[in-house]
Amino acid sequence: MITQKQIPPKYKSIIDAQVEKFKTNIFTEEVAKIPNVDDIPGEQSTKWLKIPDVICVFVDMKNSTKFSARHHAGTTAKVYTLFTGTAVRLFKAFNASYIDIKGDGVFALFNSDQVHAALCAAVTFRTFVTDEFSTKVTNKTDVNTGVHIGIDQATLIVSKIGLRRSATRGDMHNEVWAGKAVNMAAKLSSLSENDEICVSNRFYKNITSPKALNSCTCSGESKLLWKERDVSEDERFSFTTAHILESSWCKVHGAEYLDEILTAD
Repeated sequence: MITQKQIPPKYKSIIDAQVEKFKTNIFTEEVAKIPNVDDIPGEQSTKWLKIPDVICVFVDMKNSTKFSARHHAGTTAKVYTLFTGTAVRLFKAFNASYIDIKGDGVFALFNSDQVHAALCAAVTFRTFVTDEFSTKVTNKTDVNTGVHIGIDQATLIVSKIGLRRSATRGDMHNEVWAGKAVNMAAKLSSLSENDEICVSNRFYKNITSPKALNSCTCSGESKLLWKERDVSEDERFSFTTAHILESSWCKVHGAEYLDEILTAD
């Protein structure tokens, strides 16, 4: 226990109040869909919302620290704007219910019935990175960049934690998503070395569209696009198998495949 002489009263009182809150029982209310931000309860409530089988798509810029280390602020700002701004807008276009920016990364949450929309969003962003972002940025900065992408699907609980806007301060009140989906998607993205999309087995098993699983015939016969990776010895993961996709949208059949895959939801 913290003593009166250990931390000044101004700060100790904050800790004491939060510890007192910890003694309060919290309950969860299950809802079918990801709620609107305005419907998420705050710290003053004893309720969190529980949403089953939420899909998280997590994207992270490769070698992002090299931009701030090697280049002036203007160049770094342009790179971040191109990467992050495109991710947010594409995820919104694919009807993500919630989007958040974490440093040089972005995560988007999709409902359980949006498996193919989430996958199409990830492949579309990968295509942007491989065909536009990496080339333009590397030519301008000489930094070998790219993207790490991870997808997981699991139950999440959510509340708002922090300080509400007042007359003397801005809003410091943010949504907190607890559960495996966001954490596992971020950790899966770390498996990606060359712009691959890495997904958990529990997400992969829900993909039903043949065109989401198999290639077009541009290079001959259609074949399975995904590779399995054993992660059973990696204590970071709560599953034993990941699946890796190394493809972007085909320059000939991509638009056709994308539109058809979306109809599978």
